[in-house]
Amino acid sequence: MRRPELSTERIGILLVNSGTPEAPEPAAVRAFLARFLADPRVVELPRALWLPLLYAIVLPFRPARVARKYRRIWSDSGSPLRDLTVKLSAALAGVLAQRILAPLQVEVGMLYSAPDVGDALGRLRAGGAQRLLVLPLFPQYCGATGGAAFDQVSAALHRLRWLPDLQLVADYHDHPGYIEALRASVVAHWEAHGRTPHLLISFHGIPERYGRQGDPYHSRCHATARLLADELLLLEGEWSVSFQSRFGPAQWLKPYTQAVLSGMPARGVREVTVVCPGFAVDCLETLEEIAIENRALFMQAGGQRFEYVPALNDSAAHAHCLARLIAQRCQGWTQGLREHLPGTAHGAPA
Repeated sequence: MRRPELSTERIGILLVNSGTPEAPEPAAVRAFLARFLADPRVVELPRALWLPLLYAIVLPFRPARVARKYRRIWSDSGSPLRDLTVKLSAALAGVLAQRILAPLQVEVGMLYSAPDVGDALGRLRAGGAQRLLVLPLFPQYCGATGGAAFDQVSAALHRLRWLPDLQLVADYHDHPGYIEALRASVVAHWEAHGRTPHLLISFHGIPERYGRQGDPYHSRCHATARLLADELLLLEGEWSVSFQSRFGPAQWLKPYTQAVLSGMPARGVREVTVVCPGFAVDCLETLEEIAIENRALFMQAGGQRFEYVPALNDSAAHAHCLARLIAQRCQGWTQGLREHLPGTAHGAPA
């Protein structure tokens, strides 16, 4: 049983993810894409150039095609991204309650759909959160993801008179708990389904010019991949890195996942395992793009076996690794809050 609290003051944990359409239908997808693709963090083009193209060319035609993709992965619980993110937040709250032993509240905020960041911050404020830790569920920092989360949290707080003691986790691409959770997930998949000779580590792509302008995403991805390969004791040639989800005519980070998988069988790699460490939970880009579309490309090119390792999702390992990260960042806060709990002296349990 948790100890009673003397006040409502607590630590607020805000998990931020990208968002999802409300339904796998063109109108809902259009509303989502309009909000997503209008963000200057996502498409870094002059608004006067990009917005006419967005509304005249992209939004009239793309939503119907994307809606068909969403229908292939939609479940009775709705969008996998939202369902799994909410389940992860519940699992994380349970682990944190046992680990931190201080009053806390966990909420989910989506950048481009409900429940949005502003509403989540409002719930944390109403719950008594005076200290706020923002954890974007994007392990490798990129301006289009972590930067967008910072923008939206800042904008939401700007509209309030309440200003909490604030921390934002930029990323956790090399955190030991995260790397261990990834390693364990790959090993568990191999134990259940059989090991393949090659592991392809696929990340979401971004335009190459973002890196030239100082975005560290490319190096973060390669650092995660190297750490994971080392933990799995893989040799050179047994693993590689690629980038998926290209959008538009610009040059994006290479090599492209589709091209890599299409070319593997001709090089003698006919069995492959694909893992996508940049996605905290499964979503359209993993369940449809990788596990359906890219699987088909690989098999059509002469592949014999394709294994997709699910994202960490709401697994116990994922909840525990994020709780470890949060506990480390909140150590000073939890010390102060424990001193206000009954039956304690100088922060130590009675």
